[in-house]
Amino acid sequence: MREFVLREPIEKGWSADRKYRVEDVEGQSYLLRVTTGERAATRRPLFALQRRLAGMGVPMCAPLELDEDGEGARVLYEWIDGQDAEDVLPRLSAARQYRYGHAAGEILRTIHSIPAPEDLPDWEGRFNAKIDRKLRAYRECPVRFPGDEAVIACIEAKRALLRGRPQTFQHGDYHTCNLLLDRAGRLVVIDFDRYDFGDPWEEFNRIVWCAQLAPPFAGGMVEGYFGGEPPRAFWELLALYIGVNALSALPWALPFGEGEVRVMLRQAADILSWYDGMQKVVPGWYAPGGACEKPM
Repeated sequence: MREFVLREPIEKGWSADRKYRVEDVEGQSYLLRVTTGERAATRRPLFALQRRLAGMGVPMCAPLELDEDGEGARVLYEWIDGQDAEDVLPRLSAARQYRYGHAAGEILRTIHSIPAPEDLPDWEGRFNAKIDRKLRAYRECPVRFPGDEAVIACIEAKRALLRGRPQTFQHGDYHTCNLLLDRAGRLVVIDFDRYDFGDPWEEFNRIVWCAQLAPPFAGGMVEGYFGGEPPRAFWELLALYIGVNALSALPWALPFGEGEVRVMLRQAADILSWYDGMQKVVPGWYAPGGACEKPM
Protein backbone atom coordinates (compact mmCIF):
# COMPACT_ATOMS: atom_id res chain seq x y z
CA MET A 1 0.00 0.00 0.00
CA ARG A 2 1.24 3.51 -0.82
CA GLU A 3 2.91 5.78 1.75
CA PHE A 4 1.13 8.65 3.50
CA VAL A 5 2.43 11.84 5.07
CA LEU A 6 -0.66 12.55 7.20
CA ARG A 7 -3.03 10.32 9.15
CA GLU A 8 -6.02 11.78 11.05
CA PRO A 9 -8.23 9.45 13.13
CA ILE A 10 -11.99 9.44 12.40
CA GLU A 11 -13.91 8.79 15.60
CA LYS A 12 -17.48 8.96 14.33
CA GLY A 13 -19.46 5.74 13.86
CA TRP A 14 -20.02 2.41 15.58
CA SER A 15 -17.62 0.25 13.59
CA ALA A 16 -14.84 -1.59 15.40
CA ASP A 17 -12.50 -0.67 12.52
CA ARG A 18 -9.93 2.05 12.99
CA LYS A 19 -10.60 4.75 10.39
CA TYR A 20 -8.36 7.56 9.17
CA ARG A 21 -8.28 10.36 6.67
CA VAL A 22 -4.86 10.02 5.09
CA GLU A 23 -2.93 12.17 2.62
CA ASP A 24 -0.18 11.21 0.19
CA VAL A 25 2.80 13.37 -0.74
CA GLU A 26 0.73 15.12 -3.42
CA GLY A 27 -1.92 16.20 -0.90
CA GLN A 28 -4.55 13.74 -2.15
CA SER A 29 -6.93 12.54 0.59
CA TYR A 30 -8.16 8.97 1.06
CA LEU A 31 -10.12 6.96 3.61
CA LEU A 32 -8.14 4.18 5.30
CA ARG A 33 -9.93 1.43 7.28
CA VAL A 34 -7.93 -0.98 9.43
CA THR A 35 -9.56 -4.22 10.57
CA THR A 36 -7.98 -6.61 13.08
CA GLY A 37 -9.00 -9.90 14.66
CA GLU A 38 -11.39 -12.42 13.13
CA ARG A 39 -13.27 -9.75 11.18
CA ALA A 40 -10.20 -9.10 9.03
CA ALA A 41 -11.05 -12.23 7.03
CA THR A 42 -14.27 -10.55 5.83
CA ARG A 43 -12.46 -7.63 4.18
CA ARG A 44 -11.36 -9.43 1.00
CA PRO A 45 -14.86 -10.61 0.00
CA LEU A 46 -16.28 -7.19 0.91
CA PHE A 47 -13.58 -5.47 -1.18
CA ALA A 48 -14.58 -7.59 -4.19
CA LEU A 49 -18.27 -6.81 -3.70
CA GLN A 50 -17.60 -3.10 -3.35
CA ARG A 51 -15.49 -3.12 -6.51
CA ARG A 52 -18.41 -4.77 -8.26
CA LEU A 53 -20.89 -2.17 -6.96
CA ALA A 54 -18.63 0.73 -7.94
CA GLY A 55 -18.43 -0.75 -11.43
CA MET A 56 -22.23 -0.82 -11.54
CA GLY A 57 -22.35 2.92 -10.92
CA VAL A 58 -23.32 2.96 -7.26
CA PRO A 59 -22.23 6.35 -5.85
CA MET A 60 -19.90 5.40 -3.02
CA CYS A 61 -16.37 5.66 -1.63
CA ALA A 62 -14.76 3.50 -4.28
CA PRO A 63 -12.38 0.81 -2.95
CA LEU A 64 -8.85 1.30 -4.26
CA GLU A 65 -6.38 -1.01 -2.50
CA LEU A 66 -6.46 -3.98 -0.11
CA ASP A 67 -3.46 -5.00 1.98
CA GLU A 68 -3.49 -8.04 4.30
CA ASP A 69 -0.97 -9.60 6.68
CA GLY A 70 -0.93 -11.48 9.96
CA GLU A 71 -2.01 -8.38 11.88
CA GLY A 72 -5.17 -7.64 9.91
CA ALA A 73 -6.47 -5.95 6.78
CA ARG A 74 -6.14 -2.39 5.53
CA VAL A 75 -8.45 -1.06 2.84
CA LEU A 76 -7.93 2.25 1.07
CA TYR A 77 -10.96 4.08 -0.31
CA GLU A 78 -11.66 7.17 -2.31
CA TRP A 79 -12.22 10.19 -0.05
CA ILE A 80 -15.57 11.97 -0.44
CA ASP A 81 -15.84 15.60 0.68
CA GLY A 82 -19.39 16.09 1.84
CA GLN A 83 -21.91 16.44 4.63
CA ASP A 84 -23.79 13.77 6.53
CA ALA A 85 -27.30 13.37 5.12
CA GLU A 86 -28.72 13.24 8.65
CA ASP A 87 -27.41 16.78 9.23
CA VAL A 88 -28.57 18.24 5.92
CA LEU A 89 -32.00 16.68 5.32
CA PRO A 90 -33.90 18.39 8.18
CA ARG A 91 -33.00 21.76 6.67
CA LEU A 92 -34.42 20.91 3.23
CA SER A 93 -37.94 21.28 1.87
CA ALA A 94 -40.22 18.25 1.84
CA ALA A 95 -39.90 18.10 -1.95
CA ARG A 96 -36.09 17.90 -1.81
CA GLN A 97 -36.21 15.35 1.00
CA TYR A 98 -38.46 13.21 -1.18
CA ARG A 99 -36.13 13.49 -4.18
CA TYR A 100 -33.11 12.44 -2.13
CA GLY A 101 -35.11 9.54 -0.69
CA HIS A 102 -36.12 8.50 -4.20
CA ALA A 103 -32.44 8.45 -5.19
CA ALA A 104 -31.57 6.40 -2.09
CA GLY A 105 -34.21 3.84 -3.05
CA GLU A 106 -32.90 3.55 -6.60
CA ILE A 107 -29.36 3.05 -5.27
CA LEU A 108 -30.56 0.36 -2.90
CA ARG A 109 -32.30 -1.49 -5.72
CA THR A 110 -28.96 -1.63 -7.55
CA ILE A 111 -27.19 -2.91 -4.42
CA HIS A 112 -29.79 -5.68 -4.17
CA SER A 113 -29.19 -6.77 -7.76
CA ILE A 114 -26.18 -8.80 -6.56
CA PRO A 115 -27.52 -12.28 -5.69
CA ALA A 116 -26.65 -14.20 -2.54
CA PRO A 117 -24.42 -17.30 -2.74
CA GLU A 118 -26.37 -20.31 -3.98
CA ASP A 119 -25.42 -22.46 -0.98
CA LEU A 120 -26.89 -20.03 1.56
CA PRO A 121 -29.51 -21.66 3.85
CA ASP A 122 -33.11 -20.62 3.18
CA TRP A 123 -34.27 -17.30 4.57
CA GLU A 124 -37.26 -18.64 6.52
CA GLY A 125 -35.10 -20.85 8.71
CA ARG A 126 -32.36 -18.27 9.12
CA PHE A 127 -34.60 -15.41 10.12
CA ASN A 128 -36.92 -17.45 12.34
CA ALA A 129 -33.85 -18.51 14.33
CA LYS A 130 -32.88 -14.84 14.56
CA ILE A 131 -36.38 -13.92 15.79
CA ASP A 132 -36.14 -16.59 18.50
CA ARG A 133 -32.79 -15.20 19.67
CA LYS A 134 -34.05 -11.61 19.69
CA LEU A 135 -37.22 -12.51 21.58
CA ARG A 136 -35.23 -14.42 24.19
CA ALA A 137 -32.81 -11.50 24.66
CA TYR A 138 -35.67 -9.01 24.96
CA ARG A 139 -37.53 -11.07 27.56
CA GLU A 140 -34.34 -11.29 29.61
CA CYS A 141 -33.72 -7.54 29.32
CA PRO A 142 -34.52 -5.52 32.48
CA VAL A 143 -35.92 -2.66 30.35
CA ARG A 144 -39.19 -3.08 28.43
CA PHE A 145 -41.34 -0.65 26.46
CA PRO A 146 -45.14 -0.15 26.72
CA GLY A 147 -46.94 -1.97 23.93
CA ASP A 148 -44.28 -4.62 23.47
CA GLU A 149 -46.80 -7.47 23.50
CA ALA A 150 -48.54 -5.97 20.46
CA VAL A 151 -45.19 -5.97 18.63
CA ILE A 152 -44.51 -9.57 19.66
CA ALA A 153 -47.99 -10.64 18.53
CA CYS A 154 -47.42 -8.93 15.16
CA ILE A 155 -44.14 -10.78 14.70
CA GLU A 156 -45.62 -14.16 15.57
CA ALA A 157 -48.56 -13.61 13.21
CA LYS A 158 -46.30 -12.79 10.25
CA ARG A 159 -43.62 -15.49 10.53
CA ALA A 160 -45.18 -17.45 7.67
CA LEU A 161 -44.46 -14.53 5.31
CA LEU A 162 -40.76 -15.42 5.47
CA ARG A 163 -41.30 -18.59 3.45
CA GLY A 164 -39.80 -18.49 -0.04
CA ARG A 165 -38.27 -15.02 0.25
CA PRO A 166 -35.34 -14.32 -2.12
CA GLN A 167 -31.88 -13.43 -0.81
CA THR A 168 -29.43 -10.85 -2.13
CA PHE A 169 -26.44 -8.82 -1.06
CA GLN A 170 -27.33 -6.31 1.68
CA HIS A 171 -25.56 -3.10 2.71
CA GLY A 172 -26.46 -4.06 6.28
CA ASP A 173 -27.12 -0.61 7.77
CA TYR A 174 -28.83 1.45 5.09
CA HIS A 175 -30.21 4.73 6.43
CA THR A 176 -29.40 8.43 6.63
CA CYS A 177 -26.45 7.94 9.02
CA ASN A 178 -24.61 6.08 6.24
CA LEU A 179 -25.38 8.48 3.42
CA LEU A 180 -23.46 11.61 2.46
CA LEU A 181 -24.22 14.57 0.22
CA ASP A 182 -21.06 15.44 -1.69
CA ARG A 183 -20.10 18.96 -2.79
CA ALA A 184 -22.19 18.59 -5.94
CA GLY A 185 -25.24 17.58 -3.88
CA ARG A 186 -25.05 13.95 -4.99
CA LEU A 187 -26.12 11.21 -2.57
CA VAL A 188 -23.24 8.86 -1.70
CA VAL A 189 -23.37 5.54 0.22
CA ILE A 190 -20.76 4.84 2.89
CA ASP A 191 -19.87 2.14 5.43
CA PHE A 192 -20.68 -1.36 4.20
CA ASP A 193 -19.16 -2.73 7.42
CA ARG A 194 -22.30 -4.72 8.37
CA TYR A 195 -22.84 -6.21 4.93
CA ASP A 196 -24.75 -9.47 4.73
CA PHE A 197 -26.96 -11.59 2.49
CA GLY A 198 -30.68 -11.96 3.06
CA ASP A 199 -34.17 -10.84 2.09
CA PRO A 200 -33.72 -7.52 0.27
CA TRP A 201 -36.84 -6.15 1.94
CA GLU A 202 -35.29 -6.70 5.37
CA GLU A 203 -32.84 -3.94 4.44
CA PHE A 204 -35.65 -1.45 5.10
CA ASN A 205 -35.68 -2.30 8.82
CA ARG A 206 -33.54 0.81 9.43
CA ILE A 207 -36.00 3.10 7.62
CA VAL A 208 -37.30 4.03 11.07
CA TRP A 209 -34.30 6.37 11.44
CA CYS A 210 -35.17 8.01 8.12
CA ALA A 211 -38.85 8.37 9.00
CA GLN A 212 -38.05 9.99 12.35
CA LEU A 213 -35.69 12.45 10.68
CA ALA A 214 -37.49 13.26 7.42
CA PRO A 215 -40.72 11.39 6.56
CA PRO A 216 -40.73 12.51 2.88
CA PHE A 217 -37.24 11.03 2.51
CA ALA A 218 -38.52 7.68 3.84
CA GLY A 219 -41.50 7.79 1.49
CA GLY A 220 -39.28 8.64 -1.45
CA MET A 221 -36.95 5.79 -0.56
CA VAL A 222 -39.60 3.08 -0.82
CA GLU A 223 -41.08 4.59 -3.99
CA GLY A 224 -37.66 4.96 -5.59
CA TYR A 225 -36.94 1.34 -4.81
CA PHE A 226 -40.21 0.01 -6.23
CA GLY A 227 -40.69 2.58 -8.99
CA GLY A 228 -43.96 3.68 -7.41
CA GLU A 229 -46.14 2.71 -4.48
CA PRO A 230 -44.91 -0.50 -2.79
CA PRO A 231 -47.06 -3.66 -2.83
CA ARG A 232 -49.01 -4.63 0.27
CA ALA A 233 -46.76 -7.68 0.73
CA PHE A 234 -43.84 -5.31 1.34
CA TRP A 235 -45.68 -3.45 4.09
CA GLU A 236 -46.70 -6.72 5.76
CA LEU A 237 -43.10 -7.90 5.93
CA LEU A 238 -41.78 -4.49 6.89
CA ALA A 239 -43.91 -4.50 10.04
CA LEU A 240 -42.30 -7.82 10.98
CA TYR A 241 -38.76 -6.62 10.32
CA ILE A 242 -39.24 -3.30 12.11
CA GLY A 243 -40.87 -5.08 15.05
CA VAL A 244 -37.91 -7.43 15.45
CA ASN A 245 -35.54 -4.47 15.37
CA ALA A 246 -37.57 -2.62 18.00
CA LEU A 247 -37.28 -5.57 20.38
CA SER A 248 -33.57 -6.15 19.79
CA ALA A 249 -32.68 -2.47 20.16
CA LEU A 250 -33.06 -2.36 23.94
CA PRO A 251 -30.74 -5.27 24.82
CA TRP A 252 -28.26 -3.76 22.35
CA ALA A 253 -28.51 -0.27 23.87
CA LEU A 254 -28.25 -1.28 27.51
CA PRO A 255 -24.42 -1.54 27.68
CA PHE A 256 -24.10 1.92 26.10
CA GLY A 257 -25.93 3.71 28.89
CA GLU A 258 -29.15 5.52 29.67
CA GLY A 259 -28.91 7.92 26.73
CA GLU A 260 -29.00 5.15 24.12
CA VAL A 261 -31.76 3.37 26.03
CA ARG A 262 -33.91 6.53 25.89
CA VAL A 263 -33.30 6.80 22.13
CA MET A 264 -34.56 3.25 21.60
CA LEU A 265 -37.56 3.70 23.92
CA ARG A 266 -38.55 6.80 21.95
CA GLN A 267 -38.16 4.88 18.70
CA ALA A 268 -40.37 2.05 19.96
CA ALA A 269 -43.02 4.62 20.92
CA ASP A 270 -42.87 6.16 17.43
CA ILE A 271 -43.23 2.74 15.81
CA LEU A 272 -46.30 1.90 17.88
CA SER A 273 -47.79 5.30 17.01
CA TRP A 274 -47.14 4.91 13.26
CA TYR A 275 -48.71 1.45 13.27
CA ASP A 276 -51.55 2.35 15.67
CA GLY A 277 -50.52 -0.33 18.17
CA MET A 278 -49.50 -2.66 15.30
CA GLN A 279 -53.07 -2.68 13.96
CA LYS A 280 -52.20 -0.88 10.72
CA VAL A 281 -50.27 -2.39 7.83
CA VAL A 282 -48.96 0.85 6.31
CA PRO A 283 -47.07 3.08 8.77
CA GLY A 284 -48.34 6.60 9.39
CA TRP A 285 -45.20 8.28 8.06
CA TYR A 286 -45.89 7.09 4.50
CA ALA A 287 -47.84 9.24 2.04
CA PRO A 288 -47.83 8.32 -1.68
CA GLY A 289 -45.61 10.71 -3.58
CA GLY A 290 -44.20 11.99 -0.33
CA ALA A 291 -47.17 14.41 -0.16
CA CYS A 292 -45.05 16.67 -2.35
CA GLU A 293 -43.81 16.96 -5.90
CA LYS A 294 -42.39 13.88 -7.58
CA PRO A 295 -38.72 13.69 -8.63
CA MET A 296 -37.81 15.37 -11.89
